[in-house]
Order: sequence, then structure tokens, then C-alpha cells
Amino acid sequence: MSGQWWRHAAIYQIYPRSFADGTADGIGDVAGIRARLGYLKELGIDALWLSPWYTSPMADAGYDVADYRDIDPLFGTLADAEAFLAEAHQLGIRVIVDIVPNHCSDQHPWFQAALAAGPGSPERDLFWFRPGRGEHGELPPNDWQSNFGGPAWTQVAGEGSPETPGVQSGGEWYLHLFAPEQPDWNWDHPDVREDFTRTLRFWLDRGVDGFRIDVAEALVKDPALPDFADMPLGVPAPWVDQDGVHEIYREWRKIADSYPQEAIFVGELWITDPERFARYLRPDELHTGFNFPFLSAAWDAGDLRTVIDQTLATHEPIGAPATWVLSNHDVTRVVTRYGRADTRHTWDLTREAHPADLELGTRRARAAALLSLSLPGTVYVYQGEELGLPEVQDLPEEVLADPRWVRSGHTDRGRDGCRVPLPWSGDAAPFGFSPTGVRTWLPQPPEWKALTAEAESGDPGSMLSLYRTALRLRHEMAELLDEGLRWLPAEPGVLAYARGETFVCVVNTGAEPAELPAYAEILLASGDLVAGKLPADTAVWLRIA
Repeated sequence: MSGQWWRHAAIYQIYPRSFADGTADGIGDVAGIRARLGYLKELGIDALWLSPWYTSPMADAGYDVADYRDIDPLFGTLADAEAFLAEAHQLGIRVIVDIVPNHCSDQHPWFQAALAAGPGSPERDLFWFRPGRGEHGELPPNDWQSNFGGPAWTQVAGEGSPETPGVQSGGEWYLHLFAPEQPDWNWDHPDVREDFTRTLRFWLDRGVDGFRIDVAEALVKDPALPDFADMPLGVPAPWVDQDGVHEIYREWRKIADSYPQEAIFVGELWITDPERFARYLRPDELHTGFNFPFLSAAWDAGDLRTVIDQTLATHEPIGAPATWVLSNHDVTRVVTRYGRADTRHTWDLTREAHPADLELGTRRARAAALLSLSLPGTVYVYQGEELGLPEVQDLPEEVLADPRWVRSGHTDRGRDGCRVPLPWSGDAAPFGFSPTGVRTWLPQPPEWKALTAEAESGDPGSMLSLYRTALRLRHEMAELLDEGLRWLPAEPGVLAYARGETFVCVVNTGAEPAELPAYAEILLASGDLVAGKLPADTAVWLRIA
């Protein structure tokens, strides 16, 4: 696929530590990914997106980067990465890598130099160091809270001379919107901007086909650092969606456009205002942004149609393609979410307590796959989604690795349940992820023996077979490369739309079987028809002429 390949691509997300283990240590790595490239080619995807593989202490699973221009030994070497890129390209698979520009690791050499240099030093200008409030500077500089729980500020230990026993006095505080091990960069500083352009060029020179930008809306902060509680209603928070961020992405776009491989940017943009979201996708900024309203929508025809209409209306005026995504490494797996009474995605800290009917969730996830794979634009598939994996909700507390668990005071079990290593083959753990006898970094549930890639490959009715067929048809049918979508009349609880002149998708989210429009051929269905009708929680692709 070439010529603005990204406008219609199917992109598969790999979470490296949980995809495949090629070095027999229970942790996924580059060698494991290379060994499974044939599987990915057969699946039918156009590109891969890899979560961070950079040098990192792994306080947040690699999103705390200590060296943006090298590979962590946990995953391999830079030479391994280059060989993987070359092999993927030989198979016609493009590769997008994560870039984490909002924050780095507290072990990054520049942050270590800032700690050593002390207050008032130019080294500290690269980050957000500030004196504390209160009589002894013992209070954070403002009221901002970390996304992982607790204050977004940590005081530098051992700095200053305490005047009150037990009170750290005089030491500066540094900003971290996530874990304390992830200090935020100060993007007002030219050295930060220049170093990231070097990082972009480093990877583009090695042939990567783009970047997924972590926390893309949060790079620029209001330099006054006002208290959030004092902000007027209706304006962005002072740490997010500031106007200055667009200047950064315009600079990045010029760099990407100077390379021959049609490299792209996709932004992680948790922005609910459609107009402000669209600003990131102007022709000289990012190519695409993740469609989180679609991911978050309930399994309900009315809700889904509203999101689809709003998505297309947002993207059409700026000529950007929409993206469709059902899950990722940060959210509850779709099989589990769709099996609950409340099928929306929320950041509910008690989500594990909500029971899920996995049979129902699987039926809905199969239908949702046909929905997302037939909408105009780019589609993302999170590893294991094609196997119908559920969320693992009963991981033992002692194995939980997500910093949310600790930072929330053990009230939020975090995101580990969607990051459990994939099952590839066999009847018992580690299910071919690692050699027999090796313990995986998160335990796999025994019931996954029915959901291995090996088991599903031989089953024409499996989720894997459904994805393989859908992705093949997506490539073969010219109608699915068309930009348009035309809604067709449908019963309540049913979505029906046409792409081009002959392709129709019908999705029944209701409780009763639905009538189908006149058709010439059934191309693919997520479940069997009943007396010629489309059952509840089922989708079908039709040829109507």
C-alpha cells in the first residue's frame, strides 16, 4: 500500500513485553516479534505500532525513557531493531514506533544533571523545577494532580536545611503529570526541542514509518502554572491542549515530510472538544489522531451512530482520515467491556468488580470488529483483540506492575489486565509465549488454552479467522477504499450503511433479530443468520449488486 498509505491502513499495536518472548526470560522482545512476523503478515495488517522499546528503568513499562535513541536490553539491541525493521519492510509491513515527548525517566542523563546542579541552574530549566509553597516550602507549587494519583509534584530529597523536624524545607519541587520517576520536559526550552528533532531523525534515518505520540496534547504548559481550581470553566486545563503545542507539531511535520517513506504521526489525544481536536490534524500538523470517543462509546446503535457522524464531520473539513480503535494497552479489553451491563469505557477504579458475560462480550466484539474494519479511514487492532482475549481481572496483587496500583493507594489495580502475554500454542502456560517452564512476567489464565493462535487458526468460526477474512476483504474491495459512508434506513438498535455502490454493513446492537436489506451475497458475518434475519449483537457484510 503506497500513496498516503495511512489513510486506509489496518495497523496492529504491539506491546513488546507481552507479544512474544524470543530470549526465554518470560518477557517479550524484538526477537519474539521478528519470529512472529509471518503471523502478522497472514493476519493481513499493513503496519505495526510498537509501544516503547527504548532504554528505560521500566517504572512505567518503558514510558519512562532514559535514552530515546537506543533499545532497552530487555528487548534487544539497536542492531536487533534495525534487523526487525528491514525484515518487516521486506514483508510489506510498515513500522510505527512510540515517542514519549511529555516526560522522560528520572534516570535520563539530563534530569540527573539537573538534580546535581541544584536550584537556579540552567540544567533545571529543561524541566519544571519550582520552589514550594507554605512557610517552609513544604507544599507543592500548585494543586495539579498526577494521572497516576497523588500530587503532580515531588520535592527533591536532601535539598535545603529543614527548620522544622520532619519537614523537608527549601528543596525545589519538580513536575510530573504521571509517576515521580517521569519528570515533565519543559518544551519552552530550545534544547528540548532540538534534542527531540534529533530523535525523530535518528529513527527516520533507520526507516521507521511514523510515530505514535504519547500524551500528545500535554507537552506545553501554561508558564504561570496556575492552580487548576482557579481556572474558569470551559478552558483547557493549564497542562493540556495549550496553543503552543501546535508549533511543535508543525516543526515535526516538516521533518517527516522531508523523508521518502511517507512517515506519519498519530496523536494520543484525549480531547473531547471536536473543534480543538481537529486543530491537531491540520494539513501541516499530525496526520491522524486516535478516536477515543469511538473506543469509549456504549454498545448501542444510537451512541455509535452519533460518534461516527461526529467523527466524520470533524475530519472531513480538514481532509484528515478518521481512526477507529476498540482497545489498547491502557483500557479494558473489549470482550470484557462489552460483556458488562455498562459497555462504555470509563476510568472507573472499581471496574474489576463489575461482572462480565464473556460469551455476550465475545459476540459483540465480533460484530464490533466488522463495524470498525468497514468504516472509512484507518483502523487499529490491539494485540490479542484478533484472538478475542478478555481482560484478566484476577491477577494476584503481588504481580501488579502498573504504577497506578501504588500511586492510588491500592484502589486502582491499573492496566495490567490488558497487558498479559499473548497465548500462541499449547494447552498450558506459557502457551508458546516463552519456552515451556518459563514463568511469564504476568501470569496467563489456564482457560486461554482455547484462545491460542494455534487453536484458532484451525477453526473457521474463531475470532482469528474472522479477522483474517475481514482484513483480506478490506484489502480486496475497492469500496472500502472510498472515503464516503451513506446511512441506510434501519430498525431501532440497528446500524446500516453503504460504502461505494455495492458494499453494505449492518450491525444489530438490539435485542431482537433484524431484517436485512435486499442483497446479492453475504460476504462475511460475525454470527449465523436466523431465518434470514440478523440476530442480536451480530454484524454482516453484504454485496447488494
